[in-house]
Amino acid sequence: MLTHIVVFILGLGILYLGADWLIDGASEVAKKFGIRPMIIGLTIVALGTSLPEFLLNLFAVSAGEDGLAVGNIIGSNIANIALILGLSAVILPIAFDGEALKKEYPMMLAVTGLFYFLSLDGAISRLDGFILVAGLVAFLAFIIKTSSRNLSHSVTAVEGHNDDFFVPHSGLKKWLHDEKTGPFVRVLLIVAGMAALALGARFMVDAALSMAIILDIDPTIVGLTIVGIGTSLPELAASLMAMSKNESDLSVGNILGSNMLNILFVIGAVSVIQPMDVHTESISFHMPIMIGFSLLLWPLARRKHQLSRLSGSLLLAGFLGYLGWLIYPFI
Repeated sequence: MLTHIVVFILGLGILYLGADWLIDGASEVAKKFGIRPMIIGLTIVALGTSLPEFLLNLFAVSAGEDGLAVGNIIGSNIANIALILGLSAVILPIAFDGEALKKEYPMMLAVTGLFYFLSLDGAISRLDGFILVAGLVAFLAFIIKTSSRNLSHSVTAVEGHNDDFFVPHSGLKKWLHDEKTGPFVRVLLIVAGMAALALGARFMVDAALSMAIILDIDPTIVGLTIVGIGTSLPELAASLMAMSKNESDLSVGNILGSNMLNILFVIGAVSVIQPMDVHTESISFHMPIMIGFSLLLWPLARRKHQLSRLSGSLLLAGFLGYLGWLIYPFI
């Protein structure tokens, strides 16, 4: 058992490094094109922090563990809102862009509702997967259109931000900004990040399934708890880093974008490759909880366009209560 725990933690560490490297390289590329922080958060950072879920789900479905795969996405989306935004707001209140509440938040809510609707028959079929992938294309088209419309503002906004966010590892700055080595280092970071994500996800799936067998726990519960929280750690790291750099837009964009990409990209692409079953308990209980936390975000953030410490505490308390309910039968 100890060996499986060590392998799981090792895989988690490799996942974190992979997401970190990928975000560093991709964000630096995006910065060169003058893309504003909210757009970077909704796309590149969200995609980078959703890759662990994608690879983990792909490996899990390939192993016939659909419950672990679906549970991972539900657990990760719940953790993104209740744990990550809640904890971040407790540390430092989060300012919500009015445009995000009017546009990106309703989109995230619609995508979450679509996921629930497509799951009602107990499966995510290939047709469902194509519908979700089509939604992904539409989402990216909207982002590109919005980004193009605000390009002149984007360049000014991005140039005014602290470069340390985009390249948190100061040792890489010289190489990244050098005209000769910069392009090579950016590509190297992206490739190394993807490779590390694949390796870390493989370790985590193998260890999680082994622990579920030893402890006689439903893999769905493992996906909702250990794996769901574990694959949300890149989002937590990215959000806390954004908050420390006074980049609330990027932090919020990361969470909203990650929740959408977890469904449109991860569930959509994986189900196109291999359709997956959705357990009855996930449909009747866990998905409504996910939708409930998503809905709760609106009244908490709408007032003064800010997620206060009190609001963050409420989200965090709700998450801990849900987590306690999941693990209580196994204590």
